[in-house]
Amino acid sequence: MARTNWLALVALGALACASAAQPGDEKKDAPKYAAPPKGFDKARAKGERGKLETIEYESKSVGAKRKAQVWTPPNFDKSAKYPVLYLLHGIGGDENEWTRGGAAHVVLDNLFADQKLVPMIVVLPNGRASKEVTAKSGFGQQGPAFAAFEKDLLEDLIPHVEKNYPAKAEREARALAGLSMGGGQSLNFGLGNLGTFAWVGGFSSAPNTKRPDDLVKLAEGEKKPKLLWVSCGDRDNLFRISKGFHDALEAKKVPHEWHVHTGGGHDFAVWKADLYHLAPLLFR
Repeated sequence: MARTNWLALVALGALACASAAQPGDEKKDAPKYAAPPKGFDKARAKGERGKLETIEYESKSVGAKRKAQVWTPPNFDKSAKYPVLYLLHGIGGDENEWTRGGAAHVVLDNLFADQKLVPMIVVLPNGRASKEVTAKSGFGQQGPAFAAFEKDLLEDLIPHVEKNYPAKAEREARALAGLSMGGGQSLNFGLGNLGTFAWVGGFSSAPNTKRPDDLVKLAEGEKKPKLLWVSCGDRDNLFRISKGFHDALEAKKVPHEWHVHTGGGHDFAVWKADLYHLAPLLFR
């Protein structure tokens, strides 16, 4: 998306959400998924844990080495082949946000221990493709860097992961999901590249998404997602973004999972629950 269009859409979407969202406005959308059990995001005293490591990869699109975190499951077998979930952060984060604020590795460990998770590799990248732009940079600088991550993801990060890990290299074995700004990236990049990803999830997606009708057209194309997850808290000022996309999908009868977090805001209480619900659905 062109920089000017991207920034205009963010500004308009944010203003529309702030003015239109009403507490309890969508109570009629009953939650399909129950709240996660107590302790789902707390490390257990006993039980095997996956391995979390930081990697560096050469990004030709950015012209620099970039970092990502990688979680591999307990009993990781390098002679086997695993599907991969690419999990994206929000505008204030980087490759550490999901583990620092969302305890993603702990949620995954517990799901695996409870035999709810297909063994998978989970990659947590820095979704801001730039040498200079960081989480502390101005919003106007960050937007283009998040948009530029599509090329870095497709041409640099995925090839690195598939060369250095026993990762399956077909669309049915790749998932893309994210929160807030990363949710918008996931919808744009995932649905825009359904030859690469078959599983797509947007959590509380920010208004850096394409227009709902454009996203729906992508989801209706020759290659269709095996799962499209759309969710948001009903107390989130960005609720209208996700709800508008859900409504557009419903109008065209495009299969998808729509989940409203009752009383949920724009925070990790919602996003950890999203990971808890989505991860067990992947690669089935």
